[in-house]
Amino acid sequence: TLSPKNMSKHGTMRSCRVLFKNIYQGDQIFLWDKQRSNMSLKFNVAAFMPEAAGIQGLSDRSTLQEFSVSNGESFWAAAARHRLSWISPFHTAQDCDLSRGRIKWFEGGKLNVSVNCLDRHVHTCPEKVALIWERDEPGSEVEVTYRQLLEMTCRLGNLLRRRGVKKGDCVTIYMPPCPLAVASMLACARIGAAHNVVFAGFSAEALAERIRDAHSSTVITVNQGVRGGKVIELKKTVDTAVDSCPMVQQVLVAMRTENPVAMTARDVDMEEEMLKEDVVCEPAVMDSEDVLFLLYTSGSTGKPKGLVHTQAGYLLYAALTHRYVFSYHDGDVFGCVADIGWITGHSYSVYGPLANGGTTVLFESTPIYPDPGRYWEMVQRLKINQFYGAPTAIRLLLKYGDQWVHKYDRSTLKTLGSVGEPINTEAWEWYHRVVGDGRCPVVDTWWQTETGGICISPRPSDPDAEIVPGMAMRPFFGIKPVLMDTEGKVLTSNNTSGALCISQPWPGMARTIHNNHQRYIETYCQPYPGYFFTGDGAYRSKEGYYQITGRLDDVINVSGHRIGTAEIEDVVNQCSAVAESACIGYSHDIKGQVYTFVVLKKDVDVQETDLSRLLNDMVSKKIAKYACPDFIQFVHRLPKTRSGKIMRRVLRKVVERDLNGLGDLSTLDDPAAVQEIIQGHRELRGQQQQQQQQP
Repeated sequence: TLSPKNMSKHGTMRSCRVLFKNIYQGDQIFLWDKQRSNMSLKFNVAAFMPEAAGIQGLSDRSTLQEFSVSNGESFWAAAARHRLSWISPFHTAQDCDLSRGRIKWFEGGKLNVSVNCLDRHVHTCPEKVALIWERDEPGSEVEVTYRQLLEMTCRLGNLLRRRGVKKGDCVTIYMPPCPLAVASMLACARIGAAHNVVFAGFSAEALAERIRDAHSSTVITVNQGVRGGKVIELKKTVDTAVDSCPMVQQVLVAMRTENPVAMTARDVDMEEEMLKEDVVCEPAVMDSEDVLFLLYTSGSTGKPKGLVHTQAGYLLYAALTHRYVFSYHDGDVFGCVADIGWITGHSYSVYGPLANGGTTVLFESTPIYPDPGRYWEMVQRLKINQFYGAPTAIRLLLKYGDQWVHKYDRSTLKTLGSVGEPINTEAWEWYHRVVGDGRCPVVDTWWQTETGGICISPRPSDPDAEIVPGMAMRPFFGIKPVLMDTEGKVLTSNNTSGALCISQPWPGMARTIHNNHQRYIETYCQPYPGYFFTGDGAYRSKEGYYQITGRLDDVINVSGHRIGTAEIEDVVNQCSAVAESACIGYSHDIKGQVYTFVVLKKDVDVQETDLSRLLNDMVSKKIAKYACPDFIQFVHRLPKTRSGKIMRRVLRKVVERDLNGLGDLSTLDDPAAVQEIIQGHRELRGQQQQQQQQP
């Protein structure tokens, strides 16, 4: 509190004679108290979250969180009215029944997503930068303003309409991160067509499967991609894919490079045709629950799932989470380095930032091209304020040492984010201490393609609220996580682990699986009736914070003990010699066994037998003796997708010696890594057999 004497002394608020005068500072308010003759600090709801300004009785963030869960319908209705621009208002905030897989939000409402992402910002700040395209070569970035992006979107929308794409159709997009890819997504939204973005690293076979399932008659691509200094023949991949997709009538081709490619009768020079179109395109009037896009999960097991996200609910949730998890403010530069082919790219490179009128980076390259300082050189050059990347990339860069980070000025950074899998403690500490200079909060975000946006994260919370390394911690507004035991009962106590479910619907969640609602119900709604089953396991600490322990199918049962692979990896990665690791559980006649793959940091000189003994001692001490790896194989690299996810399915097949079941490896960043691992596995098995034969 401040007394009038102190205020006078410090020259603060000389008009303190005015009673009950409010002074705003951020999301707090100094309130003059006449009876006590001093100033007291109070929570200012309107300053922190304008969407909640009309809600009575909110004294702090925790009461706002409680209200958002206990009065979800009112909370989300207020947020939707404030955050989105409507053509017609909705009459029903929600009509949901999780047990039946029925999810409907903002019924009766009509809007257009592209108008929310573009037109309304063009009216107020047309020359504001919407996109910064960070091309493969450092220093060759391209800025696109909101006005330019709207014109690009309208021309492409008109072109699609002229070529027969109608409201309700689905257009497949196979492009690297670039302004035309974003314009393609928004052009679909403008004319009422759904889009199906396929990661431009997928094979022709994987692309064809997704085109056929989505029933796309139109595909949009580029002649070639450029990544890590290499040219990728994307048009050739599309040509091969559409040969097995008779429903495809046209392929629109943009030019990423100047190299000509073979064009057939079905191919259209997209940029040349766009120049013939008008810069005004009438937006389609869409219902809240019309389909906005399909996004297929990786399909590492079985047939890929085409998850369906709809218009209003998804956009609202992406916008709100982007604003409050990362504390994004007007004028910030948001650097999400995920590919647009994944949900992270959809929500936090495109829809969330653009709905908020932000400036967002599209990253085309890799973390180590042309050198391991790429991210931080980009942060310095583009003056990035929020940086959002994958733990796998952080662990990779940690391996190269601190000098690549210290070389560049990162003073513009305010928030660091982590996404894709649980981040181990050592990587978290390095990210926070070295990259963020110990001053930037690290938000370890948990969410999925199915959730549409971030569900559990350390922020938003009070500015001085603790952040525990390696924990997602706190549910977002309107999210109510629960842990379930093996019998399907809710675990109410803290300091416990269970299956992570969400007990009530939220606007951003996927509505169904394309053409297979029954599979949606069986996967997410039936395992724990009345709850949304995430497929992940989690631990809730004694303070009530959540830590993701890994996919439940990545839980190893060793002699009756259940242990998450992420827990073992976290301990192994704490070893100063280890860059990263991957643990696999596999069956055994007597007990489940743990097989661990370990990548060492560069220039580490240590005997593998000594290091294996040390790692087992660490796991024994930090978790339990039963969790110790039965085998430790040292490898130069782990098999990863081009988005950086470790392909544990591939590792499991190697360990189980089911090489025929390895499946499509074309999505891997470096398929040769698999052959090295197979050879190393054979040698390790051979050594074990020799030891067993010795008397």
